[in-house]
Amino acid sequence: MLFVAGQVGWTDRAELVSDRFADQFDQALANVLSVVRAAGGTPDAIARLTIFVTDKTQYLSGQREIGERYRARMGRHYPPMTLVEVRALLEPGALVEIEATAVLTK
Repeated sequence: MLFVAGQVGWTDRAELVSDRFADQFDQALANVLSVVRAAGGTPDAIARLTIFVTDKTQYLSGQREIGERYRARMGRHYPPMTLVEVRALLEPGALVEIEATAVLTK
């Protein structure tokens, strides 16, 4: 099992990709997948996602674009997901943070 710590929408320069929710969601998911791939897994190895958001209305209003970006990265793989609205995230300006559990096979 691989436990991926919460990933925010940082680029490889440790800067938030933008101030748009969908952009940050996409980058945070890309960062999760990068960790999973580095451990030898694929998107299908992800067994669970927990998504922390600072404003659930941004998530709800952007569902169409978020869904498109999700499918572009994960295909039709939909592991169990939990969405939690939080007051704030540790990284200033972060709107979303995604953590994951993956099951890797050898």
